[in-house]
Amino acid sequence: MRNLLLAILMLLPALLDAQNARPVRCRFLSFGGTGPAMSAIAVSDKGTEITCPLSSSQLSPQIVCFSKNNTIPFLSSGDKKPLASASIPAGVNAALLVFVQTPKKAEAASLSDWKVLVIEDSPKNFPDGGAFVANFYNNDIRFVIGEHKGMLHAGGSFGYAKPEERDSFNMAPVVFEFIQEDKWHIANESALRFLPGMRYLIFAYVDPASGRPKINTYQDFATPAVTPAAP
Repeated sequence: MRNLLLAILMLLPALLDAQNARPVRCRFLSFGGTGPAMSAIAVSDKGTEITCPLSSSQLSPQIVCFSKNNTIPFLSSGDKKPLASASIPAGVNAALLVFVQTPKKAEAASLSDWKVLVIEDSPKNFPDGGAFVANFYNNDIRFVIGEHKGMLHAGGSFGYAKPEERDSFNMAPVVFEFIQEDKWHIANESALRFLPGMRYLIFAYVDPASGRPKINTYQDFATPAVTPAAP
């Protein structure tokens, strides 16, 4: 009996940890990186590795990761050192995880230069056929998406419904302006096709190479099937 009690006590932390592991359907994207495509490693509720590809051009398929204490830690796929962690709000069971590379500082050379932007994957943020805009610029931006007119401060984000004012090809105008030295400057003027079953991510930022304001646009269609955890 004593041995049985000791075994239960030894297993209790692992059992409690597994119970606290909350599955989250994740899709991954990297932004701001300068090197080749990479992957991050998460750990499943059973302790196995989950490979999470970090493409800079498209969202990954859905991959189920596990949040413990509302956090998903990630390791680099190469040296298995800590890479970044994602804070998952309670109640969120589907999210886009955008790995954002930040400039390295000499005094923090030992720390990871990746941060994770967590966007709840919900109809509020991603209305069918609409667009989600995030501002990585260090000042205000304003924009037009069809009939929608918006403005975001630095670090702001918002999801916009599919424009109703579209031409016969389902195209709507998209214009982005950045404020610089107290003046608004057009950084992007184009048109996008808005259709049911698809959505856009639009990131506003400053290109570190040229120093010019730019827009990155990612087109995404209906959510793919969940990818099982890779052993």
